[in-house]
Amino acid sequence: MIRILERARPDILTLRPYEHAAWEPSLERMHANEMPWRATEDATHAGLNRYPEPQPEELIQHLAELYGVEPRNVLAGRGSDEGIDLLVRAFCRAGRDSVVICPPTFGMYKVSARIQGADVIEVPLLKERGYALDVERVLAAWNENVKIVFVCSPNNPTGNLMDRRAIETLCERLANKAVVVVDEAYVEFAKVESFAQSLARFENLVVLRTLSKAYALAGARCGALLAHEDIVELLARVITPYALPTQTIESVLTFTNATHRAEADKRIADILEQRERLLPELTRAPAIRRAWPSDSNFILVDCVDADAVFKAAVGAGLIIRDPRSNPLLASCLRISVGTAEQNTRLLQAIGAIATLAGDAA
Repeated sequence: MIRILERARPDILTLRPYEHAAWEPSLERMHANEMPWRATEDATHAGLNRYPEPQPEELIQHLAELYGVEPRNVLAGRGSDEGIDLLVRAFCRAGRDSVVICPPTFGMYKVSARIQGADVIEVPLLKERGYALDVERVLAAWNENVKIVFVCSPNNPTGNLMDRRAIETLCERLANKAVVVVDEAYVEFAKVESFAQSLARFENLVVLRTLSKAYALAGARCGALLAHEDIVELLARVITPYALPTQTIESVLTFTNATHRAEADKRIADILEQRERLLPELTRAPAIRRAWPSDSNFILVDCVDADAVFKAAVGAGLIIRDPRSNPLLASCLRISVGTAEQNTRLLQAIGAIATLAGDAA
């Protein structure tokens, strides 16, 4: 057992996992209390009347190849959210342990911790340095009860990549002290090497990946947690039996094959082209105080009047994200990069705000 697992909950380390029905596809199934007939018009390959294979071997092999790791380093779950939840439940004792997050960042880190009864220590990103990671303050925030440090890169909602050396420093200096989770939900839009290639260097590193963004499979709900095999084995004790539905498994195998990977690459290129078009035009818009550079498929904008910008988007038949419940984003909105036509419509709507204000004056 690797030493970082000494930081996991003792009761999880000794937990005997649920024993699901044996997976013996060569035998006719009379052991799992399933209906022996398919539903009429069930077109799935495996049949929805049968429980899916837990951590399906074909899917795990497929995801390992997609992300450039060994199958033993992969745990498949329902998007990145399930990986976050599993980590918190496996490592944090309610009322005693803590996680560190770097706001403004993805909200599920805090939500999962709170549900588990874990404390949340916040070390804000350095806005004056383009929302950079404050490594020394993160390290200073560590104490014996801190079990996990979450780093989102590219960060949601600010859109920027975190400095690679900064994350490596966290992994090095928190070795055997805390799990460092790098959430790479948007990394395909940054065109950089995944931290998954560093798993052999850092036993306390966990990388989260998802098929929701780059592969247009948000509705399929599938992601991968990439980590040392001992961490994967521990979390496999905690994950819900038969977590991935048959339709999800078959959809992922189909829509991330070679043909669809080429399609994804083209669409990513289109998004990047549109992102580079949007950024300067948003920056020039009188209604926008600042548009932050982005390594993702969205742009964070600081607005002169966020209500006016949001209403203008709605008036154009579009909805953008309002993150202003976060005090660090009090005048900001987040815009997902859309099609060329959608982006044009949004820019025209935002551009009209100043015109209307000028007419009223």
